Amino acid sequence: MVSEISQGHSIIRSWLENKGLKPFAFQEEAWSTIQDAKSGLINAPTGCGKTYSVFLGALIQFINTYPLDYRSLVNNGLQVLWITPLRALAKDIGRAMEEVLLELEIPWKVGIRNGDTPQNIRQQQKRQVPEILIITPESLHLFLGQKGAADIFKHLRILAVDEWHELIGSKRGVQVELAVSRLVGFVGRRNFAPFSVWGISATIGNLDEAARVLLSSIPWVKSPSFVRADIEKRIEIESIIPEQMENYPWAGHLGLKLAERLLPIIEASTTTLIFINTRGMSENWYQTLLEISPDLAGQIALHHGSIEQELRLWVEDALHTQKLKVVVCTASLDLGVDFRPVDTVVQVGSPKGVSRFLQRAGRSGHRPGEVSRIYFLPTHALELIEAAALKEAYKRNSVENREPLVGCYDVLVQYACTLALGDGFDEKSTFEEVRSCFCFSEMTRADWEEVLFQIHQGGKALGTYDEFKKVELVDGLYRIMNRRTAMRHRMHIGTIVSDSMMRVKFLSGGNIGVIEESFISRLSPGAVFTLGGRNLELVMIKDMTALVRKSTSKKSIVPSWNGGRMSLSSNLGKILRETFNKVLVNEDSPELKSLHSLFLIQKELSHIPRGDEVLVEQIQSKEGYHLLVYPFEGRQVHEAMSAILAYRIGQIEPLTFSIAMNDYGFELLSDRPNPIHADNIRALFSTENLFEDIRHSVNSTEMARRKFRDIAVIGGLIFQGMPGENVKARHLQSSAGLLFGVFEEYDPQNLLLKQAYQEVLEQQMEEVRLRKALDRMYASKIILTHPSRFTPLSFPIVVDGLNRNNLSTEKTEDRVERMIKQMTQKGSRS
Repeated sequence: MVSEISQGHSIIRSWLENKGLKPFAFQEEAWSTIQDAKSGLINAPTGCGKTYSVFLGALIQFINTYPLDYRSLVNNGLQVLWITPLRALAKDIGRAMEEVLLELEIPWKVGIRNGDTPQNIRQQQKRQVPEILIITPESLHLFLGQKGAADIFKHLRILAVDEWHELIGSKRGVQVELAVSRLVGFVGRRNFAPFSVWGISATIGNLDEAARVLLSSIPWVKSPSFVRADIEKRIEIESIIPEQMENYPWAGHLGLKLAERLLPIIEASTTTLIFINTRGMSENWYQTLLEISPDLAGQIALHHGSIEQELRLWVEDALHTQKLKVVVCTASLDLGVDFRPVDTVVQVGSPKGVSRFLQRAGRSGHRPGEVSRIYFLPTHALELIEAAALKEAYKRNSVENREPLVGCYDVLVQYACTLALGDGFDEKSTFEEVRSCFCFSEMTRADWEEVLFQIHQGGKALGTYDEFKKVELVDGLYRIMNRRTAMRHRMHIGTIVSDSMMRVKFLSGGNIGVIEESFISRLSPGAVFTLGGRNLELVMIKDMTALVRKSTSKKSIVPSWNGGRMSLSSNLGKILRETFNKVLVNEDSPELKSLHSLFLIQKELSHIPRGDEVLVEQIQSKEGYHLLVYPFEGRQVHEAMSAILAYRIGQIEPLTFSIAMNDYGFELLSDRPNPIHADNIRALFSTENLFEDIRHSVNSTEMARRKFRDIAVIGGLIFQGMPGENVKARHLQSSAGLLFGVFEEYDPQNLLLKQAYQEVLEQQMEEVRLRKALDRMYASKIILTHPSRFTPLSFPIVVDGLNRNNLSTEKTEDRVERMIKQMTQKGSRS
């Protein structure tokens, strides 16, 4: 810190003192660093003032530049561009900024620009750009696609990227990289003054890399500046432990049975957020809490991404004004909206990652110095081991990395067309801009020329179709000249691709929310389903809208949205494996102590795997021969690993397997004994010929075909339809499948086709993590056991696979209870 502070710094400090506040050391460090025109990353725990560290730094910079008339200068042009990943964040940030500007009497305007911004406001912002513009990555790209876009940014002093830890590792993060490179290009071509770029991030494991990715395209930044908050954010974690512990757990059945245990917690808190991992289960929890505590009516609300926006905004405002006692929510409330009255958070079921758990914990006590309180409510007994692992991870401050993406050519194809909307682009300087981005740093000139060939000539396979020739070369610039092409492109800028959604409305009028077409298309008129906490009867489907009426039926179908199952992170898996070392010796952990009898049974029947061991169980039952492996690497890795092991065993002896898995392990079930024994088991985990075995063990072509749909939509090969006339999901898949087949046959080196296969390998199968897991397992001590019956670790996996190939009129819950009874009786006899 410098000994003499600037006028702007002094004014801000005095303003804070008048409010009874004192800036943190990291905030003052950030202000000083911003005055030196540096760029970098600000890292601080949730709720410790990261936003003010950049925003107030911008005001200090402005006051120092205009010390005599900073209170009278108006229409100063865009000074601060604030990129945020969520629309809900924009409103909250804007409100906080306006309060500060009003109190400091600085006549800056704050504008918000995203998909909800009305057209008249957008036009007004273009005519008179506000000093601060809060914008999503998609809307920023739309801005860059306007004629005269460069002039909008000629006064820019600070570019802030909020929640960078959420954006990096996603295609929206790649959009931010490209946007930064374009703004840097304006500086070079138009002789604008260089601006500062600041990422704002909560803790992630690879902060240094996150900063390098964000700043990779900025030539005047030789090395990032890091401002780290030396603030300990205290989090109190308490598990809700069942009074009667099950020795044979199975997934999902326990959670709702513990709902009554939440009532005293809710009653003792001002406001409680209850985080549920899936939208479907959040609907169940909302209904259950209302049933067991009718007094909560009017004080409880539901918040998830498929509820109508107007209702979500009402819930967020009601949290601010303390009108709500409890909100049941999903990841829709994960990010940094400042809900000051929230003093308690409940996490139902495993969050599957340390970062996500700490982020959610930080929603409570969301002010400097306050304690965040989070309760962990398990949905089955074994999740209590994860609770113990999460506590250990918090002590170690061990959080996940967010790996940046590379080679996202679908985003680049879309971006090139976006630039062609406005003033156009020349291929040489734009190539250098794009290559400066981390995502495209390995792009060759040939790759870039193929991108241009695709948007200009339709590419090798589609050159005979005019609709794929979107861009024309005019006076050395690539431009979109066709108005219809331009309009269609503007409507579909973005990288978030989901299943086709159908709007749900009352017959009498009024929106309720949206639901996936794949769910609603299975229902017949008269069917009752739940959405937004209401039981609704389907009347008819008309023009991609489900028309409904309220239902008094007590029974309803809860929607199951796609992508509901998250996978255990590598970081949490590692700590979980280490936690097994102390399951029978650590009396200090209430979670592990509660599972004592379960692990005694596991030890008696088989073995408790230590962190440096791999447990493999072979169990015979009337269903067949079960081979169970426990890598603790997460469902997604287990999906690929189980297929590879099944293929490798099949090379020893032809067998047909049925496969089931959870986050802890997987099962290969066959009708004949498998040929695995102590002498050949280690070879199953070898990484030799891994790529070839992956190719033989999974239908990578079919997986790539499905992945290609999203890539084709982002890359503009498939038009999703005009607003209100969305193309049905099956038609999109059909169109993508046709294009995939054409590329496979006529253009096998197509960049987007190769990207589809690469994404299957790197993202869907997590090939790098899979290879590391196999290497670890190959080097570990392998424990092969032959239990006489299912073990506590094997039981949830077997239950998960109960309905794979079996036809039964018996309810799953009844079958499970019968199995537990049989095993318990068998255990007592032995």
